[in-house]
Amino acid sequence: MIVTAALVVSQMVFLRYALGESTIWQTEFVTYILIAATFLGSPYVLLVRGHVSIGLLPLHLSHRFRLPLAWFGMLLSFAFCLLMAWLGWQLVREAYLQDWHSETLWEPRLWISYLSIPVGMGLLALQYTVEMIQLWTGQADPFDLKPEEHP
Repeated sequence: MIVTAALVVSQMVFLRYALGESTIWQTEFVTYILIAATFLGSPYVLLVRGHVSIGLLPLHLSHRFRLPLAWFGMLLSFAFCLLMAWLGWQLVREAYLQDWHSETLWEPRLWISYLSIPVGMGLLALQYTVEMIQLWTGQADPFDLKPEEHP
């Protein structure tokens, strides 16, 4: 999706500045596809631990306190993802039933671009489920810190 967005931006720049033509759909398309890439890519980012986290507190806690903190964070994140997925489905449904379109010249149907919200958040909730199962079964350590990694 990001490569597609880069290609479309390049095409848009070429059309505008080299050929002097106007562009209609490119800016909006790039915006929607980058938002979709963010939502749909978030489960992978969680899988590879690519998200930004603050590891200072877990570093100074013993394993006994890391575990409840990890569970609290995961359960809170999981609940947020479920809420966002549910609200996102409501938004998609409303946009579909009321045939919402963008207020631009291109006028794409908005339910299509909104669909990345519930799908991405639903997949992220599934990835959090996997993370919680791994933590529960001992396949993963809280914050990826072994119990002996304590100052």
